[in-house]
Amino acid sequence: MAVKQKYAKVSKINLKWRIIGVFALLLVAFVIVLPSFVNKGINWIDKKANLGIPDIPDKGFSLGLDLQGGAHLIYQANTSLVPDADKASSVEGVRDVIERRVRGGLGVAEPLVQTTKVGSDYRVIVDLPGVTDVNQAIQMIGETPILEFKEQNNDAPAQLTADEKKQMDDFNAAVAKKATQALADLKKGMTFSEAATKYSEDSTTTVSNGGDLGFIDAQTYPEIYIWANTHKDGEVSTVAVKSTDGLSIVKRISAKDGEAEVTASHILICYQGVQGCANNLTKAQALAQIQVLAKEATPQNFADLAKKNSTDTGSATNGGDLGTFKYGDMVAEFSKAAFSMPVGTISAPVESAFGYHLIYKRAQSTPKTYDVARIYFKTKTEADMVPPNSEWKTTGLSGKQLKKAAVAQDSQTGQVQVSLQFDDAGTQLFADITKRNVGKPVAIFLDGEPISEPRVNEPILNGSAVISGSFTLEEAKLLAQRLNSGALPVPVELISQQKIGATLGSDSLKKSFNAGIVGLIAVILFMIIYYRLPGILAGFALVIYAVLALAVFKLIGVTLTLSGIAGFILSIGVAVDANVLVFERLKEELRWGKSLKSAMEEAFIRAWPSIRDSNVSALISCAFLIWFGAGFVQGFAVTLAIGVLMSMFTAIIITRTIMRLVLGWFKDEGNWAFLGHKKAITNEQVK
Repeated sequence: MAVKQKYAKVSKINLKWRIIGVFALLLVAFVIVLPSFVNKGINWIDKKANLGIPDIPDKGFSLGLDLQGGAHLIYQANTSLVPDADKASSVEGVRDVIERRVRGGLGVAEPLVQTTKVGSDYRVIVDLPGVTDVNQAIQMIGETPILEFKEQNNDAPAQLTADEKKQMDDFNAAVAKKATQALADLKKGMTFSEAATKYSEDSTTTVSNGGDLGFIDAQTYPEIYIWANTHKDGEVSTVAVKSTDGLSIVKRISAKDGEAEVTASHILICYQGVQGCANNLTKAQALAQIQVLAKEATPQNFADLAKKNSTDTGSATNGGDLGTFKYGDMVAEFSKAAFSMPVGTISAPVESAFGYHLIYKRAQSTPKTYDVARIYFKTKTEADMVPPNSEWKTTGLSGKQLKKAAVAQDSQTGQVQVSLQFDDAGTQLFADITKRNVGKPVAIFLDGEPISEPRVNEPILNGSAVISGSFTLEEAKLLAQRLNSGALPVPVELISQQKIGATLGSDSLKKSFNAGIVGLIAVILFMIIYYRLPGILAGFALVIYAVLALAVFKLIGVTLTLSGIAGFILSIGVAVDANVLVFERLKEELRWGKSLKSAMEEAFIRAWPSIRDSNVSALISCAFLIWFGAGFVQGFAVTLAIGVLMSMFTAIIITRTIMRLVLGWFKDEGNWAFLGHKKAITNEQVK
């Protein structure tokens, strides 16, 4: 009796496209993992064909403390002056402040800041990858958070004195003389690169590239762009180009088309709950209003409608004019609509995170960008001599006068709020501030950064205030926590520090990389020796697996640590498990006398339940490690989980697709290349 096949037939065309898909996926992953090699090819093409293909940005892998080097600091929080009920939340507030300090002031992109309790003591653990100046980090972290209340600064800007103006003019005259000398040297035969090395004060360009700024547009260097737009490749300016911050001798190198730009106006109707909306309309009411406006709007009356109806106060006064912008300058929904509609038309209502828009597209163009080099001479402006007024000025009210901030709820509307309670001195200061700022914002700064800018609705004289807005519960908790971190006296004391050198981290990374390569090669050799041709195919799939996993690490920003790399290397073994199950089953199917194609399809179908169950078990373990673990344990679990998912994909999809292709080259059912199986078992032998 014939046995009905359980597997789906795959046509040659379908198989062809699957193979193309596998190689396309591999190419994309390779570009993500090693963009520097791809950029070399792009640069070579640009030089030969002048196509202007942009380089692929390379952010690199995010490395943890043990690989990148850095500092490991442990602080003990002094909570002796804090009520017991507030200790945990106040320490969390300090943790939040420390994290913002190290991200901003130290430029650490992936710090790890955690709180822990040892007995009755509260501690803050800080890991700072890439930090070289540990003393600076200690000094910045150890400061008690500073909370300040500020009001808008409407003071007239300071004017230059006669002496300051003379100093500025003398300095700029000397700079102009220096630029004239550089121009003279160029006329005498000095190369542009030599002149840039000798004279240029631009820290963004290097000596080795001859002052090359790369491709610029009208927004980045407007004055230089205007000059380049009227000259040819290879030309050098005969006079210095003036800009707001200096003088530049410019050389145009090449030109190419830049990004498309759209010039448009819009009418915005926002509604309750969307970002930055002071409108009382519901979503349905806003939609109804924008639909009415859509019927009325024409290119001729659009500006008048925007002035009368748009809730975007920034553009409404200009008739909704948004100027010229590139695709990514606006939110995705707005950009997609604006760039897809014809010039001179008005869109249907478009919904975004800000409400409903009507868009009037006035123009679209693709401006040129120019690769230019410059010799830069910095001049001084009035702002260099007398800094401009800050937007905010101090009021004298600080965290010292704030008793406590807490999450509250409006008794009538149920809206989440943050309540503030000041002491006696703070009550008087706050009353004076609110009296003179009715209808204006009063900003709250923590460590010099604004964390909230509530508007004063009426004078507050009793020392109790609430900050209301479209808060979620979590947002209100975070704001209260930050306010308390500056109000409650919680100094921290460094009790342990450890510096991990970059050399040690580099050595660990090199050893980890070598271990991964050796492990991968060893596994591939074993598969080839034991399983022959299927082993070669599985080895190719493993290489794809490794590239795909690394691409995912880079795309989602996984911070690689030694434990994380260990998880990745372990997942290589997991990736092999699936192939072993399939190939052992393939052996059995071939021994039963089945054809290569039938045996292969049956092997994958029958091995799948075991592969699925084992990998799901591993993923469950990873989930628990991520949920309950911390730090390096989580890093191990994340990389292992990603590796398991990638291994299932490569073993079941990629290996199977490649084997289907290769099977078409073999017709001998007992071909030695496929596992060298023994003679088929007959029914009599089974009996």
